[in-house]
Amino acid sequence: MAHDDRHEPLDAPPVTSPARARSGRDRGSEAGEGRKRWVGPAIASGLAMVAAAIAGLVLTGMQDNAIYSKPVDQLLAAKAKFVGRPVRAEGNLTHGSLVKRDQPCEYRFSITKNGAELPVRFAQCVVPDTFRDVPDLDVGVTVEGELQSDDTFEATSVLAKCPSKYEMKQRKDHGEQMPHSPLAAAAGPGTEAP
Repeated sequence: MAHDDRHEPLDAPPVTSPARARSGRDRGSEAGEGRKRWVGPAIASGLAMVAAAIAGLVLTGMQDNAIYSKPVDQLLAAKAKFVGRPVRAEGNLTHGSLVKRDQPCEYRFSITKNGAELPVRFAQCVVPDTFRDVPDLDVGVTVEGELQSDDTFEATSVLAKCPSKYEMKQRKDHGEQMPHSPLAAAAGPGTEAP
């Protein structure tokens, strides 16, 4: 038997061409890159949908709980928009209007701004210490509650703005007693109503 150099031995590894080897590797990496190509946009669109859902919930919740803050004159001018809704009204205490009742325990007063007056009912027994009707001193008041259809206001909280230190010093220099001193506080806010 003559040895033929044209035939390879049977136990030799199969010979593959470099082109065939590269194409197999490229097919696998192309599939991996194809998966990588859609993963980024899929995550981004998923995050965008989650962000939109959260923003929608927050905005919907804020609309239901929004509290408008308006000066008395603007509140009464746009009355139809604010009746029965939570709102803050800002103005100055109308001198002589602060009245405390014991049965039922409540305060009634009026606040004014730019000529518009709003009667307020506060059905609680405790008001801020600075909430006093002081002659010749404008007491800034913010009330929170609901505007009623009869142009009255049912307050759930009352905030009184303190006069500035400059105003208080000026009054003291003119010989007046400090309106928020312990002696003024002992006199109490308002008077007893029938």
